[in-house]
Amino acid sequence: MTDYPHLLAPLDLGHTTLKNRVLMGSMHTGLEETKDWNRVAEFYAARARGGVGLMVTGGMAPNREGGVFPGAAGLFTDKDIANHRIVTDRVHDGGGKIAMQILHAGRYAYGPECVSASPIKSPISPFPPKELDEEGIEKQIHDIATAAARAREAGYDGVEVMGSEGYFLNQFLVTHTNKRTDRWGGSYENRMRLPVEVVKRVREAVGDDFIIIYRLSMIDLIPNGSTFDEVLQLAKKVEAAGASIINTGIGWHEARVPTIATSVPRAAFAWVTQKLMGHVAIPVITSNRINTPEVAEQVLATGCADMVSMARPLLADADFVAKAMAGRADRIAPCIACNQACLDHTFSGKISSCLVNPRACHETELVIAPATTPRTVAVVGAGPAGLSVALTAADRGHKVTLFDRAARIGGQLNLARQIPGKEEFHGLVDWYEVMVADAGIDLRLGMQVGADDLGGFDEIVIATGVLPRDPGIPGQDRANVLSYIDVLTGKADAGETVAVVGAGGIGFDVSEYLVHAGQSPTTDIPDWMREWGVTDPEQARGGLAPEGPRPEGPARQVTLLQRKAERPGKRLGKTTGWIHRAALKMKAVEMVGGVNYERIDDEGLHISFGEARENPRVIPAQSVVLCAGQVPDRSLADALVARGKTPHVIGGADVAAELDAKRAIDQGTRLAATL
Repeated sequence: MTDYPHLLAPLDLGHTTLKNRVLMGSMHTGLEETKDWNRVAEFYAARARGGVGLMVTGGMAPNREGGVFPGAAGLFTDKDIANHRIVTDRVHDGGGKIAMQILHAGRYAYGPECVSASPIKSPISPFPPKELDEEGIEKQIHDIATAAARAREAGYDGVEVMGSEGYFLNQFLVTHTNKRTDRWGGSYENRMRLPVEVVKRVREAVGDDFIIIYRLSMIDLIPNGSTFDEVLQLAKKVEAAGASIINTGIGWHEARVPTIATSVPRAAFAWVTQKLMGHVAIPVITSNRINTPEVAEQVLATGCADMVSMARPLLADADFVAKAMAGRADRIAPCIACNQACLDHTFSGKISSCLVNPRACHETELVIAPATTPRTVAVVGAGPAGLSVALTAADRGHKVTLFDRAARIGGQLNLARQIPGKEEFHGLVDWYEVMVADAGIDLRLGMQVGADDLGGFDEIVIATGVLPRDPGIPGQDRANVLSYIDVLTGKADAGETVAVVGAGGIGFDVSEYLVHAGQSPTTDIPDWMREWGVTDPEQARGGLAPEGPRPEGPARQVTLLQRKAERPGKRLGKTTGWIHRAALKMKAVEMVGGVNYERIDDEGLHISFGEARENPRVIPAQSVVLCAGQVPDRSLADALVARGKTPHVIGGADVAAELDAKRAIDQGTRLAATL
């Protein structure tokens, strides 16, 4: 008996059977571009051993002009095929099945050779595409079909044809990017000709006993996007052309609606996939923000799809499926949808990983092996850095004692989870509590540790975190001047008008906290859709509500300020910063950069601008909240050094940088691997 009968049920595709309904969705990790094929193979094989029913690789270019960036990986030569065979053999040895995604970027390609339906430049690329002629279109079809045939030769069980997210095939489908008047443009029958012909030719190239997944954009979230009737027409044509499975794509990359960030509700778009159910006979996969077995089971049990795609959750925990099967779902490391180590890395040209699991994509490099000589280890501070070093050290066989002055583990994570849109942090702290108990760590909470308490340990790790930085504003000792800690812990009432000093990650989080009241939209799909202007594509093209976003009014009047003379929020996450800026703008938050903080008095916060301190202005505010950065809390480390000890200092105690949990967890894991 299982808690997840729908999720763990096999899926018969005719010529082959998938052992469960879990698809590891495509993620471009950058691994293939390293040319380290053992590393690539081990990444996928770890997920195969972890029980995934079918996985899809990151996008492989069918030709040079279709690559996401110059030098993007693909199957162009016999050597490429041999290299990919290393991956597929390892996956099959691990009991898994794997499909290769064929991704033609079209106008999203970051290079001057990019091509598309029409010469309309993408807002996310500097290169205008070349409009393809008949011969050029035929070349793209031929190259995609050839890539599929090579994938079969390389041992893949199937391919996924990428037809969503605004990539090449999607660009032919909508008038937003297709202005042609020939047989590839104009009517919808003409505009969908290319993806249908691609699927047909791919099927001809690979034969009947090979999986073809078509990734179909079911809601574009752009102006002049597809209607649901058009989506339905395409789905039926793709099925008739030879697709084995239809996978759900949500939103174009240029869409101004978040689709996978942590502030998006869980399974926020499963209803879109459900609209297709019953209209095609082949299995349909749903996607986006499905990150627990419980959510996946509910989606399947309610008939939203035949299968679920989970990508980043399989970065967070390669053994996701195996743990669900074993009744140990509370041990699954949770994907918090932060994007910090996955998508932010991808779009910065770095190897992807995972904030929660630094070993993701580093399986061959960051090896956690049993300690040859177990030691006693004291870890002071149970925030992200301390927890990661304690758990990894205990996993290696060391005897670990974990101290924290607070009554609960989590450190600054306990502040993060108070922010509307960051509810996933609740699950992360809960997971850490389960894992600490499982690991047999001696946990001592509510204890202010001094140097005298650490005498009997072989190794001492200081992970005491950060302290708020003193901005030195005259008048900051007034009763109406609050720290972000007091605001987020509910110890202080900020009043109706608030000035927030500091527009880094914490300043944005505090502002988000202050402008919301009541239920977070992230916990209610209709509320969230209304806030971002999302509607049924049956009602409006592309699923964009004609009236636009309709957020609830702000709970408070907030002004967010920073000293740097740049756009506030410029240094936030590469793929999520725009969401935070847009969310505050919708809540009428005024964001002001390049200010000098002159003083705080009964009138409010006095500011000026520039080195000459010009254009003085008063920000009327019942309270001023200080979010002016952090400094390392190194007092205990310094005391130990003064006694001749050599502690390891990690996390915020090492470098105070915007509560960087990604760096803290990675640093703690890597330290523990060497103890």
